[in-house]
Amino acid sequence: MADPKGFLTTGREVAQTRPVDERVKDWNEVYVPGSLLPIISKQAGRCMDCGIPFCHNGCPLGNLIPEWNDYAYRQDWHEASERLHATNNFPEFTGRLCPAPCESACVLGINQPAVTIKNVEVTIIDKAWDAGDVTPQPPERLSGKTVAVIGSGPAGLAAAQQLTRAGHTVAVYERADRIGGLLRYGIPEFKMEKRHINRRIEQMRAEGTKFRTETEIGRDIDAAKLRKRYDAVVIAAGATTSRDLPAPGRELNGIHFAMEYLPLANKVQEGDLTTAPITAEGKHVVVIGGGDTGADCVGTAHRQGAASVTQLEIMPKPGDDRNANQPWPTFPMLYKVTSAHEEGGERIYSVSTTHFEGDEDGNVQWLHLIEVEFKDGKLEQKPGTERKIPAQLVTLAMGFTGTDQKNGLVEQFGLELDERGNIARDADFATNVPGVFVAGDAGRGQSLIVWAIAEGRSAARGVDRYLAGASELPAPIRPTDRALMV
Repeated sequence: MADPKGFLTTGREVAQTRPVDERVKDWNEVYVPGSLLPIISKQAGRCMDCGIPFCHNGCPLGNLIPEWNDYAYRQDWHEASERLHATNNFPEFTGRLCPAPCESACVLGINQPAVTIKNVEVTIIDKAWDAGDVTPQPPERLSGKTVAVIGSGPAGLAAAQQLTRAGHTVAVYERADRIGGLLRYGIPEFKMEKRHINRRIEQMRAEGTKFRTETEIGRDIDAAKLRKRYDAVVIAAGATTSRDLPAPGRELNGIHFAMEYLPLANKVQEGDLTTAPITAEGKHVVVIGGGDTGADCVGTAHRQGAASVTQLEIMPKPGDDRNANQPWPTFPMLYKVTSAHEEGGERIYSVSTTHFEGDEDGNVQWLHLIEVEFKDGKLEQKPGTERKIPAQLVTLAMGFTGTDQKNGLVEQFGLELDERGNIARDADFATNVPGVFVAGDAGRGQSLIVWAIAEGRSAARGVDRYLAGASELPAPIRPTDRALMV
């Protein structure tokens, strides 16, 4: 145990953010560099090293949290990194982007603020990179087997790294011009600077993983032909079909999916564009959808100089404390103020869009909404609550409905889908097509980054066993496992 009295003597402190008026003028990460180091060892010391550490259950990767908390408390950063990497290929991603279900399951969180597990994690991995402890781990021998991984998001990258280290020759196919999937073009720079992806890619290249960008399986390469070329295929193409809003006026100019809007801002930061073709500059912006993607749109609009930013959510405003029907250690639905929300804008709950109104040139100018409420388990409109708000740029951030079926990948492979439209798989993450496996959102549906990495690691075991007859790779989850929720 780190500090037997740490949870009694030390209060919770989190990473310090830069002043709002400073950070909205740039695209750097919002946190003050180095602000965690003076406090993080004491924060790690708040961990109680529980007899039954429920944080393990909250985390689908099964991260050895009490162990690396103990090392962090003792400032043994090398051993902390070893324990961290034992279960997680990319802790610098999860340490910045994961909503930390482990903290919701922290035993201390029953009656006190939970341990800052996420902050400890990101400190350990950043220290490891600085110390040169993160090095390539090429396999001792090659198996002679080849694997194609379709998609370079967290699930695809995790599967590729595991399979490469197991001795297989792995090629990752990505339809975008850079590796990273939604990590690259869906996550704004202010949440995670892309240098973190770049150095992981270099590590993987040094281990032997090959990368093929600007190659879309189904369009550029026939999926059936790809299957013949490789001994196994892992589909990690994500759930990239955005949920639409079929309201009158949807065809007006200025209404875009979040994944049409966000990647362009990232391309400006990559140096590909001088200015984004879709920009919030000087416009009244409305973001439809109250989740993390919506918050990303909010923060991006602030940095582009929006005249105003309004975020709409059809559900009621969550409370600040756990509801009785969301007891510990489940992941509760709480009112969350992200760094983007700290920067300004208005959030409106319990409203539904009725239609959009445009000008004579076909550009959106107004969004008409109405208040809604639940009655007898159904969502109903409240008469007399209609109003309109200015909207010259609207982003739809209402989630995703499944993997892309328009590019031919599903049809060309001959894949079966489950009742929710995801690619069906068995207990080994194998599809109905021999040698073809699926990992991440393409098989699970829209989920969290930590689940994607867990899926990639677990699918890699299934592939390894298919190719070699047995496998020593870890499989932290089963395809049927779900988040700890009520």
